[in-house]
Amino acid sequence: MEDQNTCQHLREITEVQIGEDYVCEECIKNNGEWVHLRTCQTCGVTLCCDQSPSKHMTRHYNETHHPVVASAEPGERWLWCYPDKQFAEY
Repeated sequence: MEDQNTCQHLREITEVQIGEDYVCEECIKNNGEWVHLRTCQTCGVTLCCDQSPSKHMTRHYNETHHPVVASAEPGERWLWCYPDKQFAEY
């Protein structure tokens, strides 16, 4: 990410990680359901989005402060920075 208007967190991403298994790791443990998946760019965990009942990725951000997630949805190529509320396609 080279755009001057892009936040520092997004500029620091040099290689986007996407989870290999198409599941929310927390929903699987609790028999939950998810709508879309996101992969944390700090630790690589894949969890469900805010449209999902449990909103595991936002919970993960609130607990860890890992700033950037990528969509783990097939065909989607974007990142979201939680602290700066910034979206970027890659």
